[in-house]
Amino acid sequence: MSILRVSFTLRSVRGLCRTQIMDRVSPPGPPTPAAMENGSGPCGEERPPVAPETTVTEGAAKIVFPSANEVFYNPVQEFNRDLTCAVITEFARIQLGAKGIQIKVPGENNLQKVVVDLSEQEDEKLKPKEGENLAPGDQPRTAAVGEICEEGLRVLEGLAASGLRSIRFAREVPGLRSVVANDASAQAVDLMRRNIELNNVGHLVQPSQADARMLMYQHQRVSERFDVIDLDPYGSPASFLDAAVQAVSEGGLLCVTCTDMAVLAGNSGETCYSKYGAMALKSRACHEMALRIVLHSLDLRANCYQRFIEPLLSISADFYVRVFVRVFTGQAKVKASASKQALVFQCVGCGAFHLQRLGKASEAAGGRVKFSAACGPPVSPECEHCGQRHQLGGPLWAVPIHNLDFVGHVLEAVSVNPGRFHTSQRIRGVLSVITEELPDTPLYYTLDQLSSTIHCNTPSLLQLRSALLHAGFQVSLSHACKNAVKTNAPSSALWDIMRCWEKECPVKRERLSESSPAFRILSVEPRLQANFTIREDANPSSRQRGLKRFQANPEANWGPRPRARPGGKAASETIEEKRRVLQNKRKEPAEDLAQRAARLKTFPCKRFKEGTCQRGDQCCYSHSPPALRTPVDAAPMDCPETPYQSSPRPAAAAGPGVD
Repeated sequence: MSILRVSFTLRSVRGLCRTQIMDRVSPPGPPTPAAMENGSGPCGEERPPVAPETTVTEGAAKIVFPSANEVFYNPVQEFNRDLTCAVITEFARIQLGAKGIQIKVPGENNLQKVVVDLSEQEDEKLKPKEGENLAPGDQPRTAAVGEICEEGLRVLEGLAASGLRSIRFAREVPGLRSVVANDASAQAVDLMRRNIELNNVGHLVQPSQADARMLMYQHQRVSERFDVIDLDPYGSPASFLDAAVQAVSEGGLLCVTCTDMAVLAGNSGETCYSKYGAMALKSRACHEMALRIVLHSLDLRANCYQRFIEPLLSISADFYVRVFVRVFTGQAKVKASASKQALVFQCVGCGAFHLQRLGKASEAAGGRVKFSAACGPPVSPECEHCGQRHQLGGPLWAVPIHNLDFVGHVLEAVSVNPGRFHTSQRIRGVLSVITEELPDTPLYYTLDQLSSTIHCNTPSLLQLRSALLHAGFQVSLSHACKNAVKTNAPSSALWDIMRCWEKECPVKRERLSESSPAFRILSVEPRLQANFTIREDANPSSRQRGLKRFQANPEANWGPRPRARPGGKAASETIEEKRRVLQNKRKEPAEDLAQRAARLKTFPCKRFKEGTCQRGDQCCYSHSPPALRTPVDAAPMDCPETPYQSSPRPAAAAGPGVD
């Protein structure tokens, strides 16, 4: 009974307190001027402090994002965004040019010609004669930046975050019909709305909060597809590719970024297979292999829906890879996809690689193309050069990864209008190297790889390129690696050239193990006599002009930002403090000489045990026999035998804790 009374009393007290509190609260209404001046609301509560914000201007866009969550903006990715704007502009020029629409690009003096193949006679017919005026309906249609083009491109940015990329599309790319900026985070969508209003692009950019996959799956109908889809996720885009290849229009542009380079570069081959359907290998050509694995994954997913891809531009830069592909539909073309994929056999000793196509395409009677399975493998169980085994990687995209005509158009547009982008110099340098690459030669070797395999001095880039050119082979650089050697020469010819180079810079053969790759490679006489005289055509044009081909580290601690967290918990101060605490965490702290000598004295000298130590007291290790710790209740016969038969020591002073 007493327990019931107490509980009843407590309930009554609680109800009375609630009634009194409700009576004190004033009814809802507009705040008084005094309350507004004091910064308090109608209930007398102070407003929460406004979170600090950061304003960033990039290109023609200006965005605002919380200062405590800097993952919304990564300045290193400005090159990525500039290049994307340049590619979409050129894509819009091609697509709208076929419809007779000319685009106006800021900074360009005159309107570009319509991208249609016209002969000189037809071109002369289309030119108006002197004194002839065009009818109002015959005036060429134009599309300018910031204006809605009814026949323009429909763009989707699936993972927009702050909306910077979409806003830049609206303010820098002409010929757009609409831009959908989507993100699954409500906080990101609210931020997008603010930035869209700040840049006055609400008529073009539409914010959307949805799962990017579901949004693309809802636009599978031909009339609802997007002309351009841009995917720049945190990490791998693998989960978005299936929906993307279905939601892009016929001949549409698909732009995909991958930042999980540890997976694509071979650190975790099984994870790469689960995401992209290919095994990545640890190789010096890992960056180009990553590009080809992503293209293979895109084509594989498109083939499921009788579609196929045509790469326009594939870039490996900084900490990510970026591919621009067009997607088409055609059952006959899909049959050729197997012959575009290849497996890679790579030697674990010398690094020589060979490609094995998955399919074979051959011409048949009547101009038809016959598809069949390829024959292989192209290698024996052991490497012909060093006798080591091979690793198997792939499948990967084995045909050209760039459309050189399209790359040339983008390069020309950026060159004639260098003030359009902040990273124009780097775009010119990278695209110039791409135009010099051998299009039909997958993967590459590197200078340090070849020289370190046989333990010799490294030849200069011009010397090795000249030797390959003198031997009748083709050679080029690669935008993915600064010291790359991309050549159509077989691995046997390449090692013959390195054997000839070793004769000019001899290696001490007695230091080489007979089972090492260097010993086995150098034990064979070269069948090709290399000529290392420098040739003029060995130095590529981009190198002679001093273009900005390979980017140095743009800033301290650059790289991919951490994953966005709710509430802005990824503050820069916290990140810097965490980096400082974890710096060299696996390294032992430095110690002075006295500490090191005292530490070494705790270890017994092995030579003293054997009776062969001649250092005496100068030895850095201990010469005293180890102390025997015997339990009190143990019998003398239970003690283990020791190599030291010393006399019993005098008993220590009695005291607590002393055995």
